[in-house]
Amino acid sequence: MVEDPVVGALTALDNNALSVMLVSRAIDLLPIPAVLVVLGPDGVRVEASNSAFDLAGLGPAERRQSLIVQIEPQISAFIRGESLRAEFRIDFGDVVDGRHYQATLARLIRNPEQRCILALVDQTAELRTEHNLRREMLTDSLTGLPNRAGFSDRLETLIENPLTRDRYAVLVIDLDRFSRVNACLGSMAGDELLITVARRLKGALRAQDVLARTGGDEFAILLTLEDGAIDAEHVSKRIFGALSTPFRLSDFEIRVACSIGIAFGAAAIDDAEELIRHAQFAVKRSKVTGKSEAYQPQAFDIAREQFGIETALRRAIERGQMRLCYQPIVDLATGKLVAFESLARWRDEDGIEYSPNDFIPVAEESGLIVPLGRWAIQEAAATLAGWDARLGGDCAIKLAVNLSAIQLQRDSIAAVVQAALDCNGLSGHRFTLELTESALVSDPDRIAGIMQALKALGTTIAMDDFGTGYSNLAYLQKLPIDVLKIDRSFVTGMLADRDKIAIVRAILSLAQALGMQTTAEGIETIELSQTLAALGCTFGQGYFYARPLEADAAYAMLLDCRH
Repeated sequence: MVEDPVVGALTALDNNALSVMLVSRAIDLLPIPAVLVVLGPDGVRVEASNSAFDLAGLGPAERRQSLIVQIEPQISAFIRGESLRAEFRIDFGDVVDGRHYQATLARLIRNPEQRCILALVDQTAELRTEHNLRREMLTDSLTGLPNRAGFSDRLETLIENPLTRDRYAVLVIDLDRFSRVNACLGSMAGDELLITVARRLKGALRAQDVLARTGGDEFAILLTLEDGAIDAEHVSKRIFGALSTPFRLSDFEIRVACSIGIAFGAAAIDDAEELIRHAQFAVKRSKVTGKSEAYQPQAFDIAREQFGIETALRRAIERGQMRLCYQPIVDLATGKLVAFESLARWRDEDGIEYSPNDFIPVAEESGLIVPLGRWAIQEAAATLAGWDARLGGDCAIKLAVNLSAIQLQRDSIAAVVQAALDCNGLSGHRFTLELTESALVSDPDRIAGIMQALKALGTTIAMDDFGTGYSNLAYLQKLPIDVLKIDRSFVTGMLADRDKIAIVRAILSLAQALGMQTTAEGIETIELSQTLAALGCTFGQGYFYARPLEADAAYAMLLDCRH
């Protein structure tokens, strides 16, 4: 930038007393390139230049003239105008060795010959440094690909162009099991894998497609759509194919699977980050289906609804707005009531009743299942103790409580159950704890230890929804399971389906061989009840006996069964 005192001193001189020679000597004192230019009949011409101007390669040569010609319109407009000072940027030269200047025009006072001073500040180094820093900020240092910010910048360019804003798509690729590579082989092997994956992905793309690394094990692709959505499907298939070949790391061959989410550009979308989030959201569905998935707006609406449920559920747990209902379990041989299964229910402040199918998955995903599970165990124990107290002794009924796989992983279940029993003066045999097969699959050895601790309290252990998961029969033999609960999907409609009857027979035979009792869920008719009893099933529950009952109604049923 030209120093104001210097330029000011020059422009303050009386033009009548100032010759071209004096101006030439004056501007030569400036450490930056400067010239005296005059607007004549034939246009702008240079009357004097300083040594800095010549040393910069802008001196008396054709190139110097080209610089003046390039900015002649700005000089002419300034001289003909009334401003005392004007500034603008100028790029001069070719792309490789071009220079970038900040130009300042300063008027001479009382200037009948229409002269002015042009001073140039070379900003080339500064701008190149800025450009390099920006490039580093927008580039992933490991792979050399654009990073999240760089990818977002390129996407914004397409969005802002009305000709391209609905002719592109974003693919997000999430590598499966990458954390295991880092954990087992080290971060250097993980970096090597990422570099190799990047190369393969690049090879699967077209020349106009942009590949970026947007996260630790996440890549993104900006696709230009020539034939519509089918282009995204074709690229997805090529990506799956490119990653299907094992990767060689040290002495290991690693297979890397991936999940791909796709989000298509649209005129209504004007935010690059929003489109990237849409593709990331679609990745979650891809992890379930095992194929590329396109973003569906209704899925996002469901997710937002679940966030709302999570907030309301947290508040309901804190404020004690949850309650338990109780579904009877009967002995199929005698018809005697032997237990109730405790089931969480939730009605909010506005009287809206939420289905467990809606709020239990949200509770598990958010971690709220831990405080909810603790509350359910304590509430069930308090209810059972209250029934005992009202009857003046042991009411001879068990209560079953469901345990989530998340609870078993994150909470000290044995200690929680022990505390609930001690607080309410109950013995462990009054409690049945129901686990699903998915809880066993998650961490069999750890879950086995927890089950042994629960058995040490005297509780009964039941495997819920048996037959719908992936139980390892070897573990089933070793674990302290007392009851197998046959899932309602096998019981409902069993009498008209030979395959279901065969499955139920097989489960009953397995339970008998392992010394376990059985409970059939979903009994809705007396015929089903009698058939299951004849097949040797121990217990039954379902709408034939009763729907889940409020605590007072369950107690009333208990009283009726005692008379």
